[in-house]
Amino acid sequence: MATIKLEVEGMSCNHCVQAVEGALQEIGAKGKVNLEAKSVDIEYDADQVDIMKLTDAIEEQGYDVISTGG
Repeated sequence: MATIKLEVEGMSCNHCVQAVEGALQEIGAKGKVNLEAKSVDIEYDADQVDIMKLTDAIEEQGYDVISTGG
């Protein structure tokens, strides 16, 4: 499993957490949102999902991925 931390703008409540974590789960990734840090730690299978697919899943929920970090 690969891991990545994405910095995400626009998340502010538990609904945001559920939306982002649910969207990631739908594509086979496991996300853990940190509202205070405005970030999402993600575990994913790099053979099945790439970073673009992760960011697209989050952005389709209405949030902006502003940076990626290891």
